[in-house]
Amino acid sequence: MCGIVGYIGNKKATPVLINGLLSLEYRGYDSAGVAVLNPSNDNYILNIIKDKGRVKNLEANPELENLIGNVGIAHTRWATHGMPSKGNAHPHLDNSGKFAVVHNGIIENYLELKNKLQDNGYKLYSETDTEVIPNLIHMNYNGDILEAVSKTMKELKGSYAIEVISPLFPDKIVIAKKDSPLVVGIGKDENFIASDIPAVLAHTNNFYFMDEEEIAVVEKDKIKFYNLDLQEVHKDIKNIEWDAESSEKNGFEDYMLKEIYEQPQAIRETIGSRLSVDKQVELGLDEIDFSKFNKIYIVACGTAMHAGIAAKYALERFCKISTEVDMASEFRYRNPLVDEHTLCIFISQSGETADTIAALKLAKSAGATTISVVNVIGSSITRLSDYTIYTHAGPEIAVASTKAYTCQVTLLNILAINIAESLGYSSNELNQFKVDLLELPDKVKIALESAQEVKSFADKTCTQQDLYFIGRGLDYAVSMEGSLKLKEISYIHSEAYAAGELKHGPIALIENGVTVIGVATNPVTTEKTLSNLEEAITRGANVLVVTNQDIRNDKIGMLLHIPETHPYLSPIISVVPLQLFAYYIAKAKKLDVDKPRNLAKSVTVE
Repeated sequence: MCGIVGYIGNKKATPVLINGLLSLEYRGYDSAGVAVLNPSNDNYILNIIKDKGRVKNLEANPELENLIGNVGIAHTRWATHGMPSKGNAHPHLDNSGKFAVVHNGIIENYLELKNKLQDNGYKLYSETDTEVIPNLIHMNYNGDILEAVSKTMKELKGSYAIEVISPLFPDKIVIAKKDSPLVVGIGKDENFIASDIPAVLAHTNNFYFMDEEEIAVVEKDKIKFYNLDLQEVHKDIKNIEWDAESSEKNGFEDYMLKEIYEQPQAIRETIGSRLSVDKQVELGLDEIDFSKFNKIYIVACGTAMHAGIAAKYALERFCKISTEVDMASEFRYRNPLVDEHTLCIFISQSGETADTIAALKLAKSAGATTISVVNVIGSSITRLSDYTIYTHAGPEIAVASTKAYTCQVTLLNILAINIAESLGYSSNELNQFKVDLLELPDKVKIALESAQEVKSFADKTCTQQDLYFIGRGLDYAVSMEGSLKLKEISYIHSEAYAAGELKHGPIALIENGVTVIGVATNPVTTEKTLSNLEEAITRGANVLVVTNQDIRNDKIGMLLHIPETHPYLSPIISVVPLQLFAYYIAKAKKLDVDKPRNLAKSVTVE
């Protein structure tokens, strides 16, 4: 992985490809490259330019001007097999130099295929798994590229989204997909290919979404889709309402900061008509008989998993169904107790998270009812799930998720209300919960006013090597997310602990000058959290507390007050200062907050 772009039409391909790659930089990558079919006399030749590092390295290459063809493919790579290098960068060629391929995903049986190719006289020059693909296509090619790609796909185990170009078919790009996202954007006498919508959103709002194990032949004026057995498949065009401008920074220094400040509006749009001012809930889930479930699993990775933890409390409280949150990467390897009486909720910003997709397939095979909470329309998880409810966060470009998280927690809490009411549960608390939900956008906006205080604390803290976050209950869930944000973009070692566990080991790490951040928003647990913070202060810790309670303690280094709300909704507000804290520490360290090292926005490999 990580990003794919393709173009075929009447324009010069290279600018479209480069701009597309730049739009995908948020996914994280370590090398980039392009392949273009250049006209040469009456024929075409394949020209490839690639390099380690950023797309700007390609832009600076003077040879790029020589790529004048109208057909091309491009890629940003996030290393899986083989270190970041020019040789390992995509596109890759077969030994004959006739087939150029870019690939997202992982070929799990590449060593077996490599041995097969070598036994047949092929040489492989890179350390990548990808290089087997163009050589297999060459081996399987007998004049019919569709047949060659189909045969190759049947030999591949793992995940892939691939583009193939060749002077043997200069008016076509052949693409294929399995467990890795791929879309085709439709233009007038031109078509676009991408692993993610923002890459080509400046050119079109109309898309085809590739399904599992499909092949497509893309020409400038037509597109045909086939299944693995080369039977033609009909697909419907999807219109995407995002606009290209919404993917720009709009005056903010970084996408992450822009997305932090977009949260009030994103939450407002996520609530939308799902929870009306007269407190009616509508999620389009009326077909589900929630009374048959005796267990709910929430399955996700990273930040999305933290959103699930933040929603678990409302689901159990209001729906009275035992709810468990699981890491997608662990879920399918522990033989979970899943059957037709299980509701499984899968959360993913991109809808393409490989571990979550694998867990979803397992749950469906066991008979569970599946609901996905996703931000990207038409993504793989939405097509696999029985039901999908979309967040309305809009494009999230920064690798570190912010507005997607708060929208996920918001929507999951609305889902809890929906389930509770469908089961016939109602209470004054539930009614007040709806009121508090509707007030969230304005309260998040107020929380953003703490930015300068947070920046002041971050500037004093940015040289620390270790930081600790503590909280109880949902405040612990927020602490985990705050700690993750700090790790992701500042590269500072950070841990989150349930506050009551501090004295059961972690307090040994607290010494003079160490920073501890406490979250205390629940009146039931605030006093106990403050007692745990006192234990840290006694040992010399510098303490910041995020709270909506009336706390008066002159030993606390900084108190950040946020608006009060229902304790189950507090993670949507209390996370905001922690997002800003991570951002300002990374900026103080002069780091690239939008594209942190080693991370990818859409993790499409397990």
